[in-house]
Amino acid sequence: MGLAKNFFSQTRKPEGFLGKMMLGTMNAGHAKLADWGFTRLPAFTPERVVDLGCGGGRNAGELLKAYPKAHVTAVDYSELSVEKAKDFNKAMIAAGRCKVLQGDVSDLQLPAGMFDLATAFETVYFWPGLEKCFAQVAKVLKPGGCFMICNESDGTDPTSLKFEKIIDGMKNYTAEEIGAALKTAGFSDVQTDHHPSRPWITVLAKK
Repeated sequence: MGLAKNFFSQTRKPEGFLGKMMLGTMNAGHAKLADWGFTRLPAFTPERVVDLGCGGGRNAGELLKAYPKAHVTAVDYSELSVEKAKDFNKAMIAAGRCKVLQGDVSDLQLPAGMFDLATAFETVYFWPGLEKCFAQVAKVLKPGGCFMICNESDGTDPTSLKFEKIIDGMKNYTAEEIGAALKTAGFSDVQTDHHPSRPWITVLAKK
């Protein structure tokens, strides 16, 4: 149990050998969820996008494909994740369309009002205080900008609740809890969607 706990805890902040192993599974392991999440995004053409908690960088790459005229900034507080995301998106970084930064979502060191779209796939479970972090996201979005959260857990499914007991600092939120925190942080027009057969959720909000 000790080794398993240490391995699964790497989902929070990949570090060391186990962190590299975890990152090796993240892009493929979260792909189906993320691809479903992409279908819930509104039809618009953002110029600047930020992917928060970017992990291995696959979703930043998909955002670059979805919005071929956009610049994507990917942010993660794990040094290993930043390295992995840079390697995954090296062609787009070289082309000047992508940037990968190490940063903390509770204190985003990004220009205010810069982004049209912010995304957070499989990451808010570990954010240190939703209202505080969501306020940081609101700060870097343009007026009218969109923020989408995509989670594998709806906050009630038994499997995810088991992992909550294994992984220190993990909290599975319901769509209602996320929506309430978004409104407290200054977002409006909060819309939630639940996958028809899985406990997957998206929450989309407008600044």
